[in-house]
Amino acid sequence: MANRPERLRAVEPLFILAPPCTFSWTICAMLGQHPQMYALPELHLFSTETMAAWLHACSHESYQMDHGLARVVAELYFGGQTDYAVARARGWLRRRVHLNTGYILELLGQRLSPLIPVEKSPSVVYRTEFMQRSFNMFPDARFIHLVSHPATWCVGVTETIAELSLQQPLSPSHWLVQLTSFPRLAQGELPDVPVADPQVGWHSLHTGIAAFLDTVPRRQRLTVRGEDLLSASNQGLIDVASWLGLRTDSDALDEMRHPERSPFAGYGPASAPFGSDIFLVQKPVLRPGWLEARSLDSPVSWRSDGQGLFPEVKDLAGQFGYR
Repeated sequence: MANRPERLRAVEPLFILAPPCTFSWTICAMLGQHPQMYALPELHLFSTETMAAWLHACSHESYQMDHGLARVVAELYFGGQTDYAVARARGWLRRRVHLNTGYILELLGQRLSPLIPVEKSPSVVYRTEFMQRSFNMFPDARFIHLVSHPATWCVGVTETIAELSLQQPLSPSHWLVQLTSFPRLAQGELPDVPVADPQVGWHSLHTGIAAFLDTVPRRQRLTVRGEDLLSASNQGLIDVASWLGLRTDSDALDEMRHPERSPFAGYGPASAPFGSDIFLVQKPVLRPGWLEARSLDSPVSWRSDGQGLFPEVKDLAGQFGYR
């Protein structure tokens, strides 16, 4: 019997955990431009255990949940991101409906080996079981908890809502509106009450991520301020690459300064246009406002009552190194 070709071993993935609107796609694309990494679009795989359940969920979602996975399968297996290739990619996925979702990511990792797949899907941070599923399936994976200044995040959310509302009013169930509608945890004797303020969503989602990561070995997790990676200094990028045991030479660092070169930085074909940050594809991938100096003690622009950040928000932000 002829010797079978040795199957490439998939490299353990790097998962970026961050709420939506945390410039996570830009950071993912930056890391993915490192010569030893590859940025994946949003796959949303770990919202289900099996591909059968995942495909069923995709058929009922209104935000094109399968576009990222269809695009990367088309790119890696069928020669590029055309409608023809995407149709074949979706057929490829249907033929693997009997597999679990982690094995699909493993197949992509084998295709990319020896590159480290970098995956970020904001949907995974909404439920601990989704994050736990990624860790159960990839117990040697690395995790980056990507954080941003709460005021920067809240301004981004409210400005995006206002911009989209000029075209068409957003329903209360829209995911962006939902980010402003998290119930604030009880303060003293007060009951839990909904507060129409995005800082509650910032606090709730980051608290959930931090609690999950407490169960992950310290050597496999790293909290990173996104502003440190976006700044003109290379030190943040060097710190992440060093933690991963990767190159930190000037050529590698220069490549990471070009997230716009990712094959998923723009729209895909008509049959799968999304899968990355839809708010960046027609705008600069790096925005100056992300690095605007902000204080935890200043009044906030999205409230008309002159109040600032809630005490629990300032406390958590202080733990992340913000002042």
